[in-house]
Amino acid sequence: MTTESVQFRLAEHDDLPDIVAIYNQNIASHMVTAEIEPVTVMEREDWFAQHTPDKWPMWVATRGGQVVGWVSLSQWNTRAAYSGTAEISIYIDAAAKGQHIGTLAVQWAEAHAAAARINTIITLIIGANKPSIGLFKKLGYEQWGFLPAVMRFADRNQDLVLLGKTLV
Repeated sequence: MTTESVQFRLAEHDDLPDIVAIYNQNIASHMVTAEIEPVTVMEREDWFAQHTPDKWPMWVATRGGQVVGWVSLSQWNTRAAYSGTAEISIYIDAAAKGQHIGTLAVQWAEAHAAAARINTIITLIIGANKPSIGLFKKLGYEQWGFLPAVMRFADRNQDLVLLGKTLV
C-alpha cells in the first residue's frame, strides 16, 4: 500500500480502543514503551481526556477508514515555562510498519504544533529503538539527552534517548 492513502484527523473517543490496541502491540518488545503490562481502555480514559484539540492534540492515522496509527503532542512538564514544549508520541499498527506512516505522523504534528502554541517538540526513545531514533534524526531532531540503563525490564535494562527540535 502507498502512503498517499493515509489520512490524519483528530482522535475521537470512539478511537480509543484502536489507540490502546496499537499501543499494546508495542509493549512486549521493550523497545517502544516503558510499559511492562498491557493497558486497558478504562485505564487510558483520563490520559485520552488530557488531549484536547486546542493544546495537547492527538490524531489518528487512517487508511481506508481503519486506524493504522496515532500521534500525540502531550504536556512534557507542568511548570509554566514549559508550556510551549510538547512530547511527541507515535505508535503504528504492526501491519502498517515500514510504510513511512511514522514520518508522515511527525510531519503532521509539526505542521499543526503552532495552532497549539507549541514551539519545541521532544521525544523520549528507548536507546535500542534505532529505527525511531533514525526517523527523528532524519527529520532534523537532535539528541539533547541520554540516560543510561534507566529502564529495567525482566530481560534487560534499556537506555533512554531524548531528542528535540525547536520549530520556531
